[in-house]
Amino acid sequence: MPIWIFRFFTLTAFPLLVFQYINQNWRYLLGGLLCGAIVLAGEVLFKRMRLIKIMIGCTGFMIGYLMFLLLEACLQSFGTSNMLTFWSEYSFYIQMGLEIFGVVVAMIKARDLEGLSYTGHHLKVTDISALIDGRIVDLCDINFLSGIVVLPVFVMEELQKMASAKDPLERAKGRRGMDVASRLQENKEVEVRITSKNPKGDSMEEKIVKLAKSLDAEIVTLDFNIDKLAGLKKVPVKNIADLATALKPVVLPGETMSLFIMKDGKEKEQGIGYLDDGTMVVVEEGRKHIGKRTEVSVYSILQTSSGRMIFAKIK
Repeated sequence: MPIWIFRFFTLTAFPLLVFQYINQNWRYLLGGLLCGAIVLAGEVLFKRMRLIKIMIGCTGFMIGYLMFLLLEACLQSFGTSNMLTFWSEYSFYIQMGLEIFGVVVAMIKARDLEGLSYTGHHLKVTDISALIDGRIVDLCDINFLSGIVVLPVFVMEELQKMASAKDPLERAKGRRGMDVASRLQENKEVEVRITSKNPKGDSMEEKIVKLAKSLDAEIVTLDFNIDKLAGLKKVPVKNIADLATALKPVVLPGETMSLFIMKDGKEKEQGIGYLDDGTMVVVEEGRKHIGKRTEVSVYSILQTSSGRMIFAKIK
């Protein structure tokens, strides 16, 4: 509410002050209104720009001004009378041109100052799910995931919020994500960059996809929603969950295996065991073998939306 009060008084005060104290002419009234609109436009522009962008623009402005002073000093020392005459007439325009040039170049090169000086598919943007999962570190250790890992600042900020949450599970996830990010930065097998780019979006998923699209990068995630949204936006995704599913060992009906039966199943006399990748194996007549490792024979495999189930019986 206060910002709208400021905007209202800005639009009314400028025309009234100009009309009252400068000239009571409708043209001056319009000029005052235009000045108020320019002030409001600057307020909206600076509100939408991040602080680092404003600082980079100011730096470029100062560099342009220093170039103007250096050029003026050289002309004062070594310039001819014709050059000095030209300079006295057009120095203001040259100064404005150099300052604008400095700001434009600084904003173009802003990505360098934000930690990313280039784009491409060798950039891997990580989201919260990939950091909490932690297997991205193992993939980097074995050089399976190459290129540059990009850690967005807004993702790190979200992990910090989770790490200070009251819920124990949320807090544990946040701390694990922060720990994985630290391990990635210490990893010598892959280069890690942090970017402060923060695209506008209604959700974390939308921000991740927009950031990857602007960098022409790939996304590393385990999030199903990001996977589908990136597919709609034509952004390549490396889903660690899909990789784990693709690398599950192939088990065929009739094959035998050694299985440790951990607990009883839902049906009578059933036992439950798990493969090394977490796949559940339902063993008929396996209840009496709970707590033991025994030979089982696979007779059926069921693929569901949540994963794969294997049915076996005691050999």
